[in-house]
Amino acid sequence: MASLAAYTGILGTQNAAHFLRRTTFGPTQAKIDEFALKTVSEALTDIMQTLVVPDAPIDPETPGENWLPVPEEGVNSDDDQLFEYFKAWFMELIRTTGMNMTEKMTFFWHAFLPADHTLIRNATSLYYQNALYRIYALGNVKELLTKVCADNAMTQYIDNTLNDKINPNENFARELLELYTIGKGPQVGPEDYTNYTEDDVKEAARVLTGIKHNFNFDTIDPETQLPRAKVSLNDQLQAVRHDAESKTFSESFGNRVIELDPNDTDLMLDGMATEAGFFDEIDQLMTMIYDQDETARFFCRRLYRFFVYYKITEEIETDIIIPLATTLKNSNYDVIPVLEQLFSSEHFFDINNSATTEDNIGAFIKSPMDLIMGTFRFFNISMPTDPADVADLYQVVYSGGVSRMLIDQGLNFYTPIDVAGYPPYHQVPAYNRNWISPNSLAHRYNFINHLINGKENEDGIMLYQLDIVEYVENNISNASDSSILVHALTDYMFTKPIPPERFDFFLNDVLLDTLSAQNWTNEWNDYLGTGDDTGVRSQLEGLVIAIVQTPEYQLS
Repeated sequence: MASLAAYTGILGTQNAAHFLRRTTFGPTQAKIDEFALKTVSEALTDIMQTLVVPDAPIDPETPGENWLPVPEEGVNSDDDQLFEYFKAWFMELIRTTGMNMTEKMTFFWHAFLPADHTLIRNATSLYYQNALYRIYALGNVKELLTKVCADNAMTQYIDNTLNDKINPNENFARELLELYTIGKGPQVGPEDYTNYTEDDVKEAARVLTGIKHNFNFDTIDPETQLPRAKVSLNDQLQAVRHDAESKTFSESFGNRVIELDPNDTDLMLDGMATEAGFFDEIDQLMTMIYDQDETARFFCRRLYRFFVYYKITEEIETDIIIPLATTLKNSNYDVIPVLEQLFSSEHFFDINNSATTEDNIGAFIKSPMDLIMGTFRFFNISMPTDPADVADLYQVVYSGGVSRMLIDQGLNFYTPIDVAGYPPYHQVPAYNRNWISPNSLAHRYNFINHLINGKENEDGIMLYQLDIVEYVENNISNASDSSILVHALTDYMFTKPIPPERFDFFLNDVLLDTLSAQNWTNEWNDYLGTGDDTGVRSQLEGLVIAIVQTPEYQLS
């Protein structure tokens, strides 16, 4: 049976690699070796250290400065270009942040609570949303969802800026219930989806009336110190667009009533809500939703499918999801206890799983972000780092390079197909298998050729390139031994040891290419003695191409 019992002992190489691939965007060989000597508890302590929210992206048009809080017309780049710089900034953090879970969790929140720039049309709001996700990366899911209700990007994205007491707009309320909190259960009656009803959507929409996006970014949340959307107030500080009447929810929520005390002048003035009253109702709504056991289970299923495996059987629901949800509720919706329980479990490391067909190690198809950034990180490929080179980094490396590769592999970053996000994270029944199509697979396989050829700027200066000869010399001891060399690459680049016949293929058919092991030894030693890599470069490039262009390397 699947077990949340804690894995004990030292991780070892395979478990360390699995742990780091799932919780970060990928380790180097050195980090795998380092974590192999740690216990799970020690490893979790390391990757869950709190990071300071990094400096905002800058605009190459104004070197050394960012464009916050609002881009200045005639000085800063236009919004479409700033959007590309924002994505580049995020991806560079993904590439450069070490063995810490913050970037993976920030990406998880984006995949779970998405945003589409083509509908929002404001790059600055995307940055502030990203900063919000970073603050709560390893924080409290209930608090984050409460903040998301007043997030500028989300308010614009799902039309809650149009939600008015005279003409309620149900779009955000519907997605809040269906996609982001409690989830849609089986339909058990007319307009009754087990966990909520259509009337609940209408009542939640009434709670959410009266707030508009504020792209001047001068309304500040007192807790996060980030800009938020703005409650529409008149001169008497009354929330004129908010429906202040009581809202009664269905039996799914215990017939809960959300209302304001008319005698509390902090919350109501002459029958109308104040700004504080609006946010009090939001708090009541989120408390009502998170009081339901199903909300915790829904969230834990999303975590599980993102970090462990997409298939949730009855056994997994009973033995993994429900206990994790109990942990989440008992922690008042702090996410760290759940992550610690999941990532330290025997189930996560394939111990006591009921069958080999249910193994989690090597069962995930890497997302394009994991594949590309994980490969950059594994080979520790350098990029321009001087502030003067930020234009090359943002415009050539990312906007003109990595972003294009992500799209070709099926991830149009910050342009999901709908408000549910990217299909591989939610779409039944294929889930992460949606990453693979004939076209995307061809681009996945071609990625390594791009990496070996490198990326130049318009002046012909190489910005990044995989020099596999240099990598082998610096990272693999006894590389003159062809068997040791192939083991060193396949053991660390694949999730599990490969069968002898597969190893023989990489050794004899690819690296040696009908030559003898002694011939390789001679060629490698000649290179070390002379610096002339003519005899080894094509062999090593062929080997790394063959490794990356395998089904095994596409798995995590």
